[in-house]
Amino acid sequence: MSYGRGATRRRALKLLCAAVALPGRPSAAGQSVPPFAPVLPGVALRFPQDHGAHPQFGLEWWYVTGWLDWQSPTPLGFQITFFRTRPAVQEDNPSAFAPRQLLIAHCALSDPIRGRLWQDQRIRRAGLGLAEAESGDTSVWIDDWRLERQDGNFSARLVAADFALELTLEPTQAPLLQGIDGFSQKAAAPREASYYYSLPHLKVRGAITRDARRERVTGEAWLDHEWSSAYLDSQAQGWDWTALNLDDGGAVMAFRIRSRVGDTLWAGGSLRTVEGKVQTLQPADVQFSPGRQWRSRRTATSYPVAWVVRAGPRLLALEPLLDDQENDTRLTTGAVYWEGAVRAHEDGREVGRGYLELTGYGAPLALP
Repeated sequence: MSYGRGATRRRALKLLCAAVALPGRPSAAGQSVPPFAPVLPGVALRFPQDHGAHPQFGLEWWYVTGWLDWQSPTPLGFQITFFRTRPAVQEDNPSAFAPRQLLIAHCALSDPIRGRLWQDQRIRRAGLGLAEAESGDTSVWIDDWRLERQDGNFSARLVAADFALELTLEPTQAPLLQGIDGFSQKAAAPREASYYYSLPHLKVRGAITRDARRERVTGEAWLDHEWSSAYLDSQAQGWDWTALNLDDGGAVMAFRIRSRVGDTLWAGGSLRTVEGKVQTLQPADVQFSPGRQWRSRRTATSYPVAWVVRAGPRLLALEPLLDDQENDTRLTTGAVYWEGAVRAHEDGREVGRGYLELTGYGAPLALP
């Protein structure tokens, strides 16, 4: 079930999110908890093992974004995210109720006909048959919300408050290792980094249900999987990120970490051609130039929803599928951010589709 908006639940969720430990941080009882595993360069990613969870690290997410075609000429965007966090709990705590891992999930549909997102969210402690993120391969779930990998394909099934998704995601390309062989730096200090790989050009088929009407869909998606123990510099306000499936079979990912005054603290990304040649983008290779602004009537936050992104030799103009793709997840992560489907243009023609994420525009981002 989804959480309601009661004040008691909001206070409980804030306490849960505040419980996530930094390496070596004392628990609420004042006892020292084991430090998180560090992210180090030179560690080879292994598959299928690294499709699964890494509970020794502080934070992890499986992030699926994509475009769906259905009977209407107007496409839809979709986002499915599962987060795993490790709270400050003694590992030898014998209680079955001790929250050794917390699971959070978000899902959203970008619907131009509706004019804003359909969205929902959940949070649970792992275990007790309620939620889990399993190691060895992708199997992460909260109640009847599931993202799993079997026989080489991913499946996502989520019954939300106002809609449902039943999707099969079929890889068509090998994993794209971000950064240096999967070690993705997020700041000048190598400590702020993640292990990070992507699966672009996932072939999507399945169904969506809205207003008690089930409709078949097809499309294309992108999956990101990251795990880290120290992701953001303390001076970071948030980030801008985009991932694009190009029409020619290539793929682009670009991001920048913004400071509290709007400067770029760090940037990076990757380009992969349809032939499989990969260029790892350094901070000097990436530039985000904001364009048109959209202001939310719900939160009064302004977001630059149109961009020109330089990613190495590519200069890509991004335009949103619809302006209002603000995602309010204050009941689970405490964050409000903009996450939406975008079209990419180059030299005046459309060259791809993907997603854009804008965090930290209303308040500094605090990771769950």
